[in-house]
Amino acid sequence: MRRPFTGVGTALITPFKADGSLDEPAISRLARRQVAAGVHVLVPCGTTGETPTLSMDERRRVIELVAVEAQGRALVLAGAGGYDTRDVIHMAAMTKAAGADGILSVTPYYNKPTPEGLYQHYKAIAESTDLPIIVYNVPGRTGCNIDPATLVRLAGIPNIIGVKEASGNISQIAEICHSVPSDFIVMSGDDAITLPLMALGGHGIISVASNIVPAEMAQMVEAFEHGVLSDARHWHNKLLPLMQVNFVESNPGPVKFAMAAMGLCEQTFRLPVVAPRPASQEKILGVLRDLGLPVVAGSAVGGRA
Repeated sequence: MRRPFTGVGTALITPFKADGSLDEPAISRLARRQVAAGVHVLVPCGTTGETPTLSMDERRRVIELVAVEAQGRALVLAGAGGYDTRDVIHMAAMTKAAGADGILSVTPYYNKPTPEGLYQHYKAIAESTDLPIIVYNVPGRTGCNIDPATLVRLAGIPNIIGVKEASGNISQIAEICHSVPSDFIVMSGDDAITLPLMALGGHGIISVASNIVPAEMAQMVEAFEHGVLSDARHWHNKLLPLMQVNFVESNPGPVKFAMAAMGLCEQTFRLPVVAPRPASQEKILGVLRDLGLPVVAGSAVGGRA
């Protein structure tokens, strides 16, 4: 039996209608597509979901819709993070009420807390809820890094069960995998280093690429878990151009553009996120075609905020 919150988790985009409102049928449809493809964890309301632009009521509704589709077939790890600890505690309570199985909580951004501040922040959140918590370390976005020593301290809090590690620092990742307890989950936050992280003792990926290719990402991770390294490397090499082009500009612009080009959602963003530049769009379309993925006939370079 799979250990909870391991394998492939998809950092879900949030589809909007042309008028900018939530596209609830698309939210449900995309979650259902993920589950059918064998993804293990659905991650709504993360950065890839343009969550900073969502109201609390919208966040609750997105989680509710995803939880309905996931029931009994995938876990729901909902985003609940920010730089105001009291607000995050309120958010954590909302995610539980909406049906989430766990919380993904990004480090406080902008205010750059000290290691002690980070520890106390997460301790307060953990004491407020009985949901399992995976902390999210993405210093390139937040300006704040969780060092391995602080992570070891956090691992001593019973319901802090893991980390999504997106520092891109292989040496730091190696130290984390070496230092944390054996039952602490270490997930990659970067598609392209999923296999190196798993080779060091990690447990999978919370992925952007799996929005587009959920079955293929699941096959890559499961091949590694089963020791079929040639198959895992095959999928990694095949999907690497997609993993890279998803960050040709700031996430989630490229991945949402790609999904719109495939006919999976509207190409609608909320400011300050905008569509990728025309040259980037051409690169994205080229990668989709090279992978043999369906591109809607006449997909135009363009888009709207």
